[in-house]
Amino acid sequence: MQAVFYRDASGREPVRDFLGSLDDDSQAAIEHQIVRLNLLTNAVPHLPFPHSSQVDGELRELRCHYGRELYRIPYRRSGQLIVLLHVFAKRSVKIDQRDIRTAQARWDDFKARMDAKPRIPPRAAGRDAP
Repeated sequence: MQAVFYRDASGREPVRDFLGSLDDDSQAAIEHQIVRLNLLTNAVPHLPFPHSSQVDGELRELRCHYGRELYRIPYRRSGQLIVLLHVFAKRSVKIDQRDIRTAQARWDDFKARMDAKPRIPPRAAGRDAP
């Protein structure tokens, strides 16, 4: 498996942008969790709780924390790719429905562009994917 950042039609990567706005220690803690996703296989398709949990259907969340800060990264699998769709600082017990809708809308956009014949750029993953 390979974790990749969702890239919108204009080439922007919102998850990468969010991570870039964090301090170095928080970035490192989150990137450590993302690396765990790259270790998944077809035999072990999901990280166990508390590292990951199901959100809605096939939408899962990568659970990251650094100190008292909690971050969530909703993601879905597409073949051998794990697409990191959204990221947010978690402030309440339940995930806000707006964050779920954002992740689902980005997934729908990703699938529409990847399923198009021919595929619509930009590519899902670049050489700089995590």
